[in-house]
Amino acid sequence: MSDEHAQWQMEAYEGFEIHVAPFVKGQPENQAPQPGDRYTYIGYVCHPGADPKLPGHSVPFHADGEETFKSAADALYEGVHIGRSIVDGTHPDLTVLPLVTGGV
Repeated sequence: MSDEHAQWQMEAYEGFEIHVAPFVKGQPENQAPQPGDRYTYIGYVCHPGADPKLPGHSVPFHADGEETFKSAADALYEGVHIGRSIVDGTHPDLTVLPLVTGGV
């Protein structure tokens, strides 16, 4: 799924915005979800009002490898959880430090 067609949802958290879009894994863009489909997510963390398309204005993230979920709600929940861990500084690989120190 392309980012332009994603069903983005946003949560304000600790002075940042967490944007997450759940989608059916491996589904063509114009096909409706089917029973038994598995979901995944993409997302990013940014300052309020930042343009995520500009380099250095967001911290993108996505589900790991073949990780899937039974529903869009489950994928969204996990994506928000991961976004919070990035903001909190508990994610093992991603941080908002460049957003804070870069003045963006």
